[in-house]
Amino acid sequence: MPTQPSKDLETFDNPMPGRDYTIRIEIPEFTCLCPKTGQPDFATLYLDYVPAQKCVELKSLKMYVWSFREEGAFHEAVTNRILDDLVRATQPRFMRLTGKFNVRGGIWTTVVAEHRAADWNPPQPVHLP
Repeated sequence: MPTQPSKDLETFDNPMPGRDYTIRIEIPEFTCLCPKTGQPDFATLYLDYVPAQKCVELKSLKMYVWSFREEGAFHEAVTNRILDDLVRATQPRFMRLTGKFNVRGGIWTTVVAEHRAADWNPPQPVHLP
């Protein structure tokens, strides 16, 4: 069992590649370091995506998130970096990563970054009476 963080994101084949469906993952224990002070920053990450051919494997995602614990990063930069790495690994139809960072100096920060495949159009919502 690995006991070290890793930047490797593993994937597996989407079991329903012909259907648009949403995968929602909540990651409540994200930590990195403030690049100015070196103090820890804490966040909850919310990942929502519509997979195409690949899905992210959760244990590798856990180890990947852990790998930021000792890295200094601005909230905006780390949220976009994680999104870019996940998009590169899975090539989803759509992906949104929301980073809700805990209060620091009386200020909360939320960063939302999105990716949309050029050829993907979201399904129209169904409104039932």
